[in-house]
Amino acid sequence: MIEFGPPPTTLEDALRENALLRQIVLQQAETIAKQAETIAKQAETIAKLEARIEELERQVRQNSQNSSRPPSSDLPDVERPKKKGSGRKPGGQPGHKGHRRELLPPERVDEIRDVWPEQCEKCHEALPYAVRVEVGEPDRHQVSEIPALTAHVTELRLHSQCCPSCEWATMASLPDGVPRGAFGPRLQAIVAACSGVYHMSKRMVAGALSDLFGVPISTGSIIACERHVSDAIAPAVDEVAAHIQEQAVLHADETGWRQGRKRAWLWVATTSLVAVFIIHARRSAEAMKQLLGHFTGVLVSDRWAPYEDHPGKRQLCWAHLKRHWEEFAALSGRLGEIGQDLLKKTRSLFRSWHRVRDGTLSREAFKAKSKPLRGQIEMLLLAGGECVQKKQSGMCREIWRLHPHLWTFIDMNGVEPTNNAAERALRPAVLYRKGCFGTHSERGGQFVGRMLTVATTLRLQNRNVIDYLVESCERALQGRRPFSICPGRSRALALPAQAALA
Repeated sequence: MIEFGPPPTTLEDALRENALLRQIVLQQAETIAKQAETIAKQAETIAKLEARIEELERQVRQNSQNSSRPPSSDLPDVERPKKKGSGRKPGGQPGHKGHRRELLPPERVDEIRDVWPEQCEKCHEALPYAVRVEVGEPDRHQVSEIPALTAHVTELRLHSQCCPSCEWATMASLPDGVPRGAFGPRLQAIVAACSGVYHMSKRMVAGALSDLFGVPISTGSIIACERHVSDAIAPAVDEVAAHIQEQAVLHADETGWRQGRKRAWLWVATTSLVAVFIIHARRSAEAMKQLLGHFTGVLVSDRWAPYEDHPGKRQLCWAHLKRHWEEFAALSGRLGEIGQDLLKKTRSLFRSWHRVRDGTLSREAFKAKSKPLRGQIEMLLLAGGECVQKKQSGMCREIWRLHPHLWTFIDMNGVEPTNNAAERALRPAVLYRKGCFGTHSERGGQFVGRMLTVATTLRLQNRNVIDYLVESCERALQGRRPFSICPGRSRALALPAQAALA
């Protein structure tokens, strides 16, 4: 507090006191300005900390239901959506038709043994062995067993013979169809399937071959077998890559990979009957073009930026969008309300879509019913873009910018609203990555892409993977071409020279 003395008695004293007071006022003003600046900085720091706290809380709330995180990353207390129970006990219900293992036809049976009763189960008298009176048809019981397996080893002794004319010693060469290596086509196919289809490590493959077939094999030989099989199926994989470019609808997705200890990406494009995988160093438009080629149909995908370079129509995955709505709904304020409304509108939209898929609602009726929902969802996205949460409001603006790609499944037949097909195709590959930690070389990545392509495509068509790999290896040994795995095609394909199993 400023203390004032007695009032000045002269003009000079008054001027001196006035100057002193002015100096004090200026000092106080400077102090207040510095305090205001400090308060402003503290307020800015507090705002940043509050934003950081909100972001950390958002990350803590994230799980597989409201983000793109995999279910395996969920904490134990995360509640999964549960279907409404029927109140009945587990298992078959009264009136349910039972299922039992189907008996193989007689031509598939290797051995038939007739078993007769020895005594009557009622009076315990011995039943005659010489004269048997059969009642009705015998009950059939089949037991499948795998015999003890050992590898069939063939030794070829290449003799040398001296020419009587010039006395030159000539050694016999390997006959056609005999591999130069130590392993035949079926063994090579099994090795490739163990690692590329069943996701076993190379040491596990070596152990399995030793335990099951008595075949000692090194990890280097396993890699050589993988390369031979990869070359044998290469033409079939190339044809599948060309085949998908002719389709009307494709599902595409990508996931992380490691190649040569560097970050890479595993890409997939799939239909209901074929799938193509490639490993690329980048998650870019260049990688997408390498995967899709000249495809101009409808592409079902997430919102990742490279997909915007696709020249044809798109359908954004509503499963991803629904997770965003879940994230919005967990926030407070206006954006939380918008998230709740978006979830309600989405559930209403998909109740109608499920009826279309089940055949209980016509597509024309669905289009008419969904028209007001489309407008309401787009208006909610516009409102969400004006909210204070920067990240979420920016996401709303981005989705609204792409809103024409939200409704392709309504306007066009054969287009699914979700990208579940691609995500299902990637799931085994993700497990593969977790077990092998990626590939060491470009050729190893090529093997993984080709094996995933063949195995996934054949499984989509309910065809045997091992049989196809064995057949491809045998045909390559003979210099012949592998068969196509594209649906509706059975012709053999052109075989590059390096695919022959040397």
